[in-house]
Amino acid sequence: MVQHLINRFESGRFSLKNKVLKASPPAILTSGYLALIMLGAVILKLPLATTRPVTWLEALFTSTSAVTVTGLGVVDTGTRYTVFGQTVIALLIQAGGLGFMTFSVLTILSISKRIGVRHQLLAQEAFNETSLNKIREVARAVVYFALAIESIAIVLLTLIWSEEMSWHRAAFHAFFYTVSAFNNAGFGLSADNLSAYVGHVPVNLIITSLIIIGGIGFAVLLDLWQTRGWRRLQPYTKLMIGATVIVNLNAWLLIWLFERHNAETIANLPLAGQLTASWFQAVTPRTAGFNTLPIESLAEPTALLMIVLMFIGGGSMSTAGGIKLGTFVVMFMTTYAFLGRSDDVTMLRRSVQRNVVMKAFSVSVISMALVIAGTLALSALEKAPLLDILFEVVSALSTVGLTRALTGELSTAGQWLIMLLMFVGRLGPLTVAYVIATPQKRRVRYPSVDIQVG
Repeated sequence: MVQHLINRFESGRFSLKNKVLKASPPAILTSGYLALIMLGAVILKLPLATTRPVTWLEALFTSTSAVTVTGLGVVDTGTRYTVFGQTVIALLIQAGGLGFMTFSVLTILSISKRIGVRHQLLAQEAFNETSLNKIREVARAVVYFALAIESIAIVLLTLIWSEEMSWHRAAFHAFFYTVSAFNNAGFGLSADNLSAYVGHVPVNLIITSLIIIGGIGFAVLLDLWQTRGWRRLQPYTKLMIGATVIVNLNAWLLIWLFERHNAETIANLPLAGQLTASWFQAVTPRTAGFNTLPIESLAEPTALLMIVLMFIGGGSMSTAGGIKLGTFVVMFMTTYAFLGRSDDVTMLRRSVQRNVVMKAFSVSVISMALVIAGTLALSALEKAPLLDILFEVVSALSTVGLTRALTGELSTAGQWLIMLLMFVGRLGPLTVAYVIATPQKRRVRYPSVDIQVG
């Protein structure tokens, strides 16, 4: 009888192990991020981490915002958290931005010359990389690029800020803002974020450069490093560089046009200051969350433009959020191909595969559905203008971190909703959909039917 129970126990344990091993990569990633968020919340709740006690909900909100590299906060990071707490937040941002899978893959590579298929699939999901052969290369590149770029920025910002504060304080500020900017997080150590540097050209250029580099995608950075000459760059690299330049420049011009007569933002600044502030606010919605202007004072056309920029986001396999710039370009070119009565979607003399087009539209539709559902839910929970609510929802879902002064006024239910949106936005709508219902290939093909649309 005893032996029978032991056999049953061992059988159950083996079954459980199989279930764990058979978990899909998105499910493992989801569990990993949840564990990191919970660990961060526990540490941030410690007396050592705060200047005065924070609630469990405030600690959890901060940890979620840091791990999802969003930047929204219900308490002021600079005054409510000690240097230890701020360091923990920076480390959570780094871990969430680069992805805990980066460190996992590097650990596996350090103890074994070969990486298993399951670990490759897991890394593939984390990096959004289609080629398993590139996992090793990309995993190393993520860390190398991050450390090199962040080190340079820390030195430059330390030199700048040492003129107005002590060396050790300047170095810590440089470290915190560099990690936050490169990982597109938007956490600041001042209640007004970077508003004190609205016309400071060096600070603006360094921070926006970190945002762009961190948000363009590590595959692009790796291709630029390995390839000499524009012609030999991968089509995707050319596409991302071109689209980034076009979107940023157009956003820069439009924000300046919308805000140049706004006395609450840039109207009282000299032309150079206006252009600097407009450039910063054009770059930061994709998807960093820093601000040098009061977001709640921006004109409505500017706020709507920033909602669009936040929704688009940065590049795939980057620290940025949103539906991703590549997704937006594929959707745009698919529409262009349809209007031109073309059977193929082409970009840079290359045809876009059908499954890529379907993925782009799926990501966009799921994201838009989440925006609508989130806006409906938050508008039912909070008494605030609809524009502010929509802005908050898109900012959370796209892991941006900008707010029209609504985050600090959220109810308990509203905070839980925003945390959910940040978490879903970081993992990606398709990843969450895979967790809920793992896709399976159909063995049965049905006859086609003509459906009237448009």
